[in-house]
Amino acid sequence: MTMALAFIGFGEAGQTISRGLLGERPLRIRTYDILFDDPRNEGRLRRAAAALGVEAARDHADAVRGANLVFLAVTASSSLEAATACLPGLGAGQLFLDINSVSPQRKIETAARVAPTGAQYTDVAVMAPVAPYLHKVPCLVGGPGAQAFHAAAQTLGMKTEFVSDEVGQASAIKMFRSIMIKGLEALMIESMLGASEYGVESRVLASLRETFPSIDWEKLSGYLIERVVSHGKRRAAEMREVAETLESIDLEPIMARAIAARQQWLADLGVKDRLERKTESRDALVSAIRGALGR
Repeated sequence: MTMALAFIGFGEAGQTISRGLLGERPLRIRTYDILFDDPRNEGRLRRAAAALGVEAARDHADAVRGANLVFLAVTASSSLEAATACLPGLGAGQLFLDINSVSPQRKIETAARVAPTGAQYTDVAVMAPVAPYLHKVPCLVGGPGAQAFHAAAQTLGMKTEFVSDEVGQASAIKMFRSIMIKGLEALMIESMLGASEYGVESRVLASLRETFPSIDWEKLSGYLIERVVSHGKRRAAEMREVAETLESIDLEPIMARAIAARQQWLADLGVKDRLERKTESRDALVSAIRGALGR
């Protein structure tokens, strides 16, 4: 019997994971995204689903009904609302996979709403950019459905690591790691923009290479800045989730707030629209940011 999957949210993660899975085996995939019903999207997302061979559902419940695996892949701010909309279509025997980058507490709350349906909630923390790995992106899994999903993932060629039967631990690992990763991005933006005012970017990177010789700082600088140019809005939202989590444990989120602010600042500049194509060239990215600033 062909395995049935559902994706709630069909943005970068949903499309990329679907593409990888369908490239290796026959599957039935249905999806629903709120942009399907947004006239401003002009049907683009529906066409993207059709091009992949993914069926567009009428609504959340229609998408998840009868699916073996349900992937919740929406924005951080809408994860609980989207999960709640799925509840009428969920039932025993299903695995509900929450892959959103939200706080451990949000995942605990979502798990509590899913539990009465009989579906098994799984806290999934995606630990790398999805695009290079497709469906094989490394993930940490925890919660009531984690062991079952880990077994299913092996069948599908996905890369998962079991963390705990407890909801929240997998997400906590990703969340507190993100302070470092997204912090490096914010630091690189600030460092390179400041250095560009004096034309000393290469000298700054050369000095970093002397201190940390195992790192290709020229390549890394472009990669880190590009991540924010392409995904700054989402990453800023994720860092605000980190800040709220730190506050909940009485730790002032000084760095998390600053990282969110710098990521949001770059997202608001609209630098991506100034580039003809995606690039990891540090020179091109810094030049585009300076252009957006009128320099």
